[in-house]
Amino acid sequence: MNRMPDASKTLLARILDRVFPKVPDFFHMLTEQTLMVAQTVNLLVEYMEHGDPKIAERLKQDVHEADLIKMRNLHELNDAFSTPIDREDIYRAIIALDEIVMYCKTTVHEMDVLGVTPDAFMRDISHCIKEGVDALAEGYAKLGTTPATAALNADAARKAERHAEKLYRVALPILFEGSDYINMFKRREIYRHLTNAAENMALCANRLHDIVVKIS
Repeated sequence: MNRMPDASKTLLARILDRVFPKVPDFFHMLTEQTLMVAQTVNLLVEYMEHGDPKIAERLKQDVHEADLIKMRNLHELNDAFSTPIDREDIYRAIIALDEIVMYCKTTVHEMDVLGVTPDAFMRDISHCIKEGVDALAEGYAKLGTTPATAALNADAARKAERHAEKLYRVALPILFEGSDYINMFKRREIYRHLTNAAENMALCANRLHDIVVKIS
């Protein structure tokens, strides 16, 4: 006698799922992607501190895993019947997070190709990126529970980006002393990749702040 109501409920649930599809937990998905970015940035910092080629290989593999999460998030967003916030805000956050990962990969790859070893400025800028991405991970994790407090994390990430930019401006005049122009331009290229990663970190912070304003 107890089986019929259960069966009816199951059928009703199926009908409702067709009419009102379940909304994916985009806040959790963004948090998961941000944590993956943080893992990649941690490897970048480790590489800048030790210059170990094995760490570079681990970072490249990590980028592949991060790409899978990005593609899953984009697929879910594309297929979602509705979203808890503006669909464009979610899309921009996904893409900006991925750009951080791509610049980490490009940095390490070109250092290998150009024969550039890590220096103090690369190490310090990578630490700024880590600081900002860690703040983003904490902020995105708050969206489902205490979104208003995530604004402070967005501010912290933007502050880290400004610090990275200041380090870049300090590094340039020091770099262009002397006459080893080939080395100068090689290292400047690496500095720019790192600051591009930081700039995309700031974009992620802006997306986070936009979301906070709309749901708080």
